[in-house]
Amino acid sequence: MTRRLPLVALTGAALVLSACASGGSSQTPAATDPSANAGKTVTLWLAGGDTPDELRTYLKDTFTAKTGATLAIEEQSWGDLVTKLTTSLPDAENTPDVVELGNTQSPTFTNVGAFLDISDQYEALGGSKLLQSFVDAGSVDGRKYALPYYFGSRYVFARADVWKEAGVEKPTTLEEFNAAVKTIAEKNPRKIKNFSGFFIGGQDWRNGISWVFANGGELARKENGQWVSTLSDPNTLKGLAQLQEIQRSASKAPADAKDQSPWLYINDTDVILDENQKPAGDTSLSAATIMAPGWAHWSIGNLEKKDGKDVRTWDPKKFTTFVLPGTDGKPAPVFAGGSNIAISAKSKNPALAKELLKIVFSPEYQQKLGAAGLGPANSDHVSALGDDEFAKALVDSASNSKLTPAAPGWAAVESSMVMEEFFGKLRDASDLAALAKEYDAKITPMLNLK
Repeated sequence: MTRRLPLVALTGAALVLSACASGGSSQTPAATDPSANAGKTVTLWLAGGDTPDELRTYLKDTFTAKTGATLAIEEQSWGDLVTKLTTSLPDAENTPDVVELGNTQSPTFTNVGAFLDISDQYEALGGSKLLQSFVDAGSVDGRKYALPYYFGSRYVFARADVWKEAGVEKPTTLEEFNAAVKTIAEKNPRKIKNFSGFFIGGQDWRNGISWVFANGGELARKENGQWVSTLSDPNTLKGLAQLQEIQRSASKAPADAKDQSPWLYINDTDVILDENQKPAGDTSLSAATIMAPGWAHWSIGNLEKKDGKDVRTWDPKKFTTFVLPGTDGKPAPVFAGGSNIAISAKSKNPALAKELLKIVFSPEYQQKLGAAGLGPANSDHVSALGDDEFAKALVDSASNSKLTPAAPGWAAVESSMVMEEFFGKLRDASDLAALAKEYDAKITPMLNLK
């Protein structure tokens, strides 16, 4: 999960957080005596409101019953999270003990020693059953500092009725998908103005990189100890060329559109209103197909009133889901959203913090995450998501998912919005290779910020 922050905040983070590396010993005793922990408080920062209240209550009650200490949960907004972590983690008097943070934010903090080395807990907390791409994002030189909390992969939502009217079948390969959405856009069976066979915003790189990954490309790689941007790599360019063709032939999405709320365009024209009773999206746009994280299905469907509120009810005759297919027919390597969890290197309660992680990674809590619609970190418990089409698509899409590069400066790349800038220029680029080379030169120095 990613949020944008000023570049200066992230580069400054490295300078401040480097002091963390020497704090917090991993040689901590087990918290085995609840009576000895009375009066102690461990603080957990949760990012945003994704963790439901009932799960928070479970964590508090279970932690106290197990350790005798109190668990204080503080919710931090995604927009302020990196700034708050930057200022609080180095301060032993004010640091949270345990933190949730975006998976793509993890490399910035792990590379500067902000988190406690929990390699000794890795196997007990799930080991190889944990989502590997998230584990990699929280590791440095093979040591584990941040582990996956939950995942939310992206998959395709489509108007089954419109696909049928266009005479197009569900694709089994990426090439078939590309051809299908182009055909739907050309036929436009309902003759709708500003209609997209596939709505993908010009700046929507988080979905767009699926075409890069599917063709064997990468955004960056490590060479001789340094990270380098690889937008101009031949495989990356192949994926970018396919995405450019889709932007030109299948999508009417604005060049500056990002990945926010694409479901607004797949629904019918009766839209949900915002808090000011105005349409929440551009009602002049319509689409037969979108890509979005799995939880988007709650915002897709027929509009109904329940208890005086606008809600969407899924209609299987009108809507369908499937994973984006790869070049080989297997699921394409889509970008996986979600969070990691870590212990502050400056925590005064490392033993108790480790006890909290044991609860988070316990079968009971992992199953509660799944029941709440959040992808459990441990693959043994994904069945808790259920067996409907959304659960199946979420699990299948996650099976081959990827994260952004685990470079120490990747958070700086995201906060600078250079990716949005680059992808926003694809549609009109006459020389993709030259454009990619230009942005490689911009991005490479950011990747190595510490």
